[in-house]
Amino acid sequence: MKIFTTEGIRRIDEATIESENISVLELMERAASAVTYEIISRWRPKKRIVIFAGPGNNGGDALAVARMLYEQGYRPEVFLFNIKSSHLSPCCSTNRDRLVEMPDIDFTEVIDNFNPPELGPNDVVIDGLFGSGLRSPLKGGYTALVQYINNSNAYTVAIDVPSGLFGEWNMGSDHRNIIRAQLTLAFQFKRLSFFFSENAEFIGECQVLDLDMNEEAIATTPTDFYLIEREDVRDVLQPLNQFVNKYDNGTLYLVAGSYGMMGAAQLAARGAQRVGVGLVTVHAPRCGYNVMQTACPEALFEGDVHELYTTSINSGHHRYSVVALGPGMGTADETVDAMDSFLKNFRQPCLLDADALNCIAKRPVLLRSIPKGSVLTPHAAEFDRLFGKNVTDEERLKKAIDVSKLYEITIVLKGHHTMTVRPDGKVYINSSGNAGMATAGSGDVLTGVIAGLIAQGYAPDMSVAVGVYLHGHAGDLLSKEVGQQGLIASDLANAMGRAIYDIVRNR
Repeated sequence: MKIFTTEGIRRIDEATIESENISVLELMERAASAVTYEIISRWRPKKRIVIFAGPGNNGGDALAVARMLYEQGYRPEVFLFNIKSSHLSPCCSTNRDRLVEMPDIDFTEVIDNFNPPELGPNDVVIDGLFGSGLRSPLKGGYTALVQYINNSNAYTVAIDVPSGLFGEWNMGSDHRNIIRAQLTLAFQFKRLSFFFSENAEFIGECQVLDLDMNEEAIATTPTDFYLIEREDVRDVLQPLNQFVNKYDNGTLYLVAGSYGMMGAAQLAARGAQRVGVGLVTVHAPRCGYNVMQTACPEALFEGDVHELYTTSINSGHHRYSVVALGPGMGTADETVDAMDSFLKNFRQPCLLDADALNCIAKRPVLLRSIPKGSVLTPHAAEFDRLFGKNVTDEERLKKAIDVSKLYEITIVLKGHHTMTVRPDGKVYINSSGNAGMATAGSGDVLTGVIAGLIAQGYAPDMSVAVGVYLHGHAGDLLSKEVGQQGLIASDLANAMGRAIYDIVRNR
């Protein structure tokens, strides 16, 4: 699914209006009807509902919702903020005129002074002040109103976008001046800003309302942001050829593990095996021999000359489909030296995770030696060690887009909504997974999953997006069996085959 900018959504709105030969006002009626349906499906007419409408089209939506609720037997209290009458949008003005024609409607048009209604936790507030059309941060009396609503403890429903929040980038915005909604009713699409953790307190539950927008416009309007969903993954996954051998299914050379961290190597190897890779060879210090041969007997073991940590990386013994490095590898000085030598001599794309990234962070000049086309899978702290401190997910994504282009690498920003950033500026946002996956070893499994898909011949960029989704889908399946609290990384690795089967069986 595409994730559009505010400008892209405006183009789709215009194309829908033109193709259906309808007016902006008629499209607004469609949107208001969808919002009204959601409200009446959640609250009975006796519920106190207070609606705050701004002077633009978001306010027009809110006024239309007020009228429709009234027609359904509700008695909303409505406040339209029209500080200067000439600033009302035409649609907002029309909906105001329609509303005031309703008998006994509780309607206040605020032009000068505003005496706010008393609000409490038993009330529902409908936020229709400013939607996606906002061009600058809120100021003046609107900031006081937003803070008043937020402090009221009323259940707040935002129409399209919480007032004060921009659809894309919000760096520099004062969080005190953004509506904290418990429910956001987004029109047709989620916005990019909805996927950043720092904005979760403003979005609450997000319900996307289908407004039946023009499909051709949706298909042809360009964007750099995509939400990866089940259907996208199902279309990419290919059935096995019945005459394959293990080498046809790809070979993985995995450099992982150190004394006390061999579990990371085992989890990564198991993740790769469970997505169908033909053969895994694990390079690890000699202390890992018994662990790997016992816990993961299907994998070959290549021992380093050192007993406790890796001191040499030599994938040249065989031609492997892909090389992955990092899980549990450690950052001893000799391991950093081994990474240095490897990156300066290995010219094929590889996958770098965990301690491979931490080794590079200890010697930042190695960033220039990462082979083009490689995949990096950092969590937030690892990313910041490599590229500098970031305060928000938004800031981190912007930097990832820049460094992905600069070094011609794919970056996987791991998190609740893991984001895959390609060198061409395209960003794939994951829609699967749950909080139970925030557990030790989960990232090691993901490394194996992605590497296993690349080894089987899937394009590296799609291997990443598909691997991230499968990893999350396995977590979702497991959460129904053991609960989120009971989920551990070895469960994830073992569930990967089931996750694939669950997606492709109804193809």
